[in-house]
Amino acid sequence: MSDSQSTLPSFNGANRIEKRLWESADQLRANSSLSAADYSVPVLGLIFLRYADQKFIEMEKELEGQSEGRRRRGIGKSDFQARGVMYLSEAARFSNLLSLPEGSNVGMAVNDAMRAVEVENEELKDVSSPRPTTALRTTP
Repeated sequence: MSDSQSTLPSFNGANRIEKRLWESADQLRANSSLSAADYSVPVLGLIFLRYADQKFIEMEKELEGQSEGRRRRGIGKSDFQARGVMYLSEAARFSNLLSLPEGSNVGMAVNDAMRAVEVENEELKDVSSPRPTTALRTTP
């Protein structure tokens, strides 16, 4: 197997994720008063934030590895953006959404995280802002 073949992504993980997403959508349709329009925007926002956070984490590790042993000004927003990765402030991190307490307004938290992405990545201003999504709450 060539080097390029060994680095291709596995689609088994993607298939599992797709299956879980469909099962979750089925649960929302069957067990809530929400319509697909009510939950689609925050769900897509969550997928976007998770992807952006994963790319950010990978680049952060790479940048930290490159700066070891050298005196450097520190890793900043421009370092990420120079490598084509969105800079994420703490307010935009997916881990913050995962740590929301029960009863939290998930829709509002997703909106806040998306706004935080826009603040640090001006090219996304008014592009990534979803309509208000305040209907989703974690169950107490």
